[in-house]
Amino acid sequence: MLSPERILERCESLAQHSELPGGLTRVFLSPQARAATDEVLGWMREAGMQAKLDAIGNAAGRYEGSRPGLPCLMLGSHLDTVRDAGKYDGMLGVVSAIECVHALNAAQKRLPFAVEVIGFGDEEGVRFGTTLLGSRAVAGIFDMAVLKAKDPQGKTMADALREFGLDPQRIPTIARKKGDVLAYAELHIEQGPVLESEGLPVGVVSAINGFSRQRVLVRGTAGHAGTVPMNLRRDALAGAAQCALAVERIAQHHPELVGTVGRFEAKPGAINVIPGEVMFTVDVRAPQDAVRENTVKNVRDEIARICKARGLQSEIENLQDFGVTACAPRLIEQMERAVASQGLRVRRLPSGAGHDGMALGAIAEICMLFVRCNRGISHSPLESITQEDADAGVKVLFEFIQSFS
Repeated sequence: MLSPERILERCESLAQHSELPGGLTRVFLSPQARAATDEVLGWMREAGMQAKLDAIGNAAGRYEGSRPGLPCLMLGSHLDTVRDAGKYDGMLGVVSAIECVHALNAAQKRLPFAVEVIGFGDEEGVRFGTTLLGSRAVAGIFDMAVLKAKDPQGKTMADALREFGLDPQRIPTIARKKGDVLAYAELHIEQGPVLESEGLPVGVVSAINGFSRQRVLVRGTAGHAGTVPMNLRRDALAGAAQCALAVERIAQHHPELVGTVGRFEAKPGAINVIPGEVMFTVDVRAPQDAVRENTVKNVRDEIARICKARGLQSEIENLQDFGVTACAPRLIEQMERAVASQGLRVRRLPSGAGHDGMALGAIAEICMLFVRCNRGISHSPLESITQEDADAGVKVLFEFIQSFS
């Protein structure tokens, strides 16, 4: 029997594994991540799965089908968080999937395929600045060069993996082949206000918007705040601020596109010194790849123009690009039938946020189910869902699993 109470209790339990006292921050390969992963592995085994920590730090569980070794339906989401996060982004999908397997095992029911649940170690990209690490490794599209990436303390990803007890060179061994995974399905909070505005507990995702991420470095000349006249300054912060406003202005040209400057760091960072160097990030997302790519070009051109006019130097590094990932029409229809089977109105909507399915799309068809969250708030301690909505979500997912073909 499915238990929404247990789902919420487990989300609460995972929220205790945090480096932030009184809040939730859990980044990739941290001691807190290890504690959360170990707890999830225990729940997987309790639900009747074989479970292990894989070479990239994912919690991986498998519930065999009617005979051993069958291809699998893969379920999952991520276990890492942003800084000062909510309790359900990622975790709800992992715990709900485990709950579904628990119900299958309690009924001694085996399906004509295996069910695998993955708690991905890194989706958010907080620690090393690049996202979807766990799911890219499973999909066989992990770039080994990223092992050289460093966290804010200067530690490389390769060293962090070794400290976690993992061998970075074994990452390619966890890659799945097409045919090993029949499909990937993910339950996730909506992270937006649409479902709440329409009074719906769940919605079926049509596609995941593509995104592009850039790191911009603006260099000027540091100087004394009291002695350099305004007309002789090469203020990197003032120029970078103008660039940030340009990102906002350009992103407003298309109603379905969004552009965000999410990180801003000025050096030397003293109250009486004109900033000589500024780093900031740009995140552009859209439901059409051509629109996103054209916007990125316009942003880069405008940054170059602003900096030239101000006598500043600029460098732009492309961090990551992911194209639009469409959910498979046949899986959308199967998920919609599962929604309807619970007496709920079917609603189809796109995802503006990125998800692990973007990587898994390289080896299998994907689909997603959104669960309503309070006021559409995500990536915040205010993130919340009701027990009734958790119940609706897990029941739809369970019906989808049982009727999957």
